[in-house]
Amino acid sequence: MTIALDPRHVDRQPARDLVAAEEAAARFLTALGIDLDSESLRDTPGRMARAYVELLTARPFDLTTFPNDEGYDELVLARSIPIRSVCEHHLLPFVGVAHVGYLPGDRILGLSKLARVVEHFAHRPQVQERLTKQVADWLALELAPKGVGVVIEAEHLCMSLRGVRAAGATTVTSTLLGTLRDDARSRAEFFSLAGAH
Repeated sequence: MTIALDPRHVDRQPARDLVAAEEAAARFLTALGIDLDSESLRDTPGRMARAYVELLTARPFDLTTFPNDEGYDELVLARSIPIRSVCEHHLLPFVGVAHVGYLPGDRILGLSKLARVVEHFAHRPQVQERLTKQVADWLALELAPKGVGVVIEAEHLCMSLRGVRAAGATTVTSTLLGTLRDDARSRAEFFSLAGAH
């Protein structure tokens, strides 16, 4: 069974105007006193625009689920899913890993789809707390598992490169739903297998 991303639950990607983005990037850099006349900087506005389009555009995918014919009822966990997103406050990247798990109900998920869901919600201006909850809520809604757990560990360049300049500091967020929230042993197993302490 294949379930397409439902626009009721996932924001549609707006149209991209790369020409306007490149012009705006050139104006932005010029306003900051950067001379774009040199050979090495002449094409920077275009590269900058294309880089942000890439950071802010998720690849489409279908959520593939399968019947849980064997009645598997133990934790399914994908650890260390690479994550990259852009902080909505400064438009600087944050990078890290996501650990996503669920306790199956009637259906199980194609494993690559856990990474695809994380990628989908990460490719937009974000805050880590919302991103963590969006991934968990979407899986709970679309998969109807007995429980869902999501932990994200990330370094925010807005905190590393500016302001406090706390290079190497990691922010950890978690969302637990269903049995993984309500049952202490299941919660402990999830955190132990995810490697989150």
